[in-house]
Amino acid sequence: MEKELTGGTKCLSFISYIKEALDLPDTDIKTYSPLALAYIGDSIYDLVIRTAVVENGNAPVNKLHKRVTKLVQASAQADLYFKIKDQLSEEEMVMFKRGRNAKSVTSAKNAGIVEYRTATGLEALLGYLYLTDQMDRMLELIKQGLIPILNKEDPSV
Repeated sequence: MEKELTGGTKCLSFISYIKEALDLPDTDIKTYSPLALAYIGDSIYDLVIRTAVVENGNAPVNKLHKRVTKLVQASAQADLYFKIKDQLSEEEMVMFKRGRNAKSVTSAKNAGIVEYRTATGLEALLGYLYLTDQMDRMLELIKQGLIPILNKEDPSV
């Protein structure tokens, strides 16, 4: 998706920019496995959380890492899903369920199986939104979990 800036300059979306810069092909999203979607979703979620934490105030790296870790662990992702599940479209819910129901050979270090699968479903949904160039929607959903942090209502992070 391209947006026009003042003066007629074109601005590519993040995913389009990466694909163009690296000369990557367009791939049908339906060909991706749910775990591949979760893989990229985990990364983009981590990037968004790290950006929010760093932009929310400079701190020693160790402190930043602890804040981020609390927000990206499976239990926090599962909590985010439960905050947003009523806002998901039918298509988004299908993508979440594909990820949640995928059989993974790994498991979370500090989470139960239900939390881990819920987090995997959320990551698959975020990966889908990212790869289909729906960054605004992805950020809208993530923001629901970040409101206490951005408003500094949660002193534990």
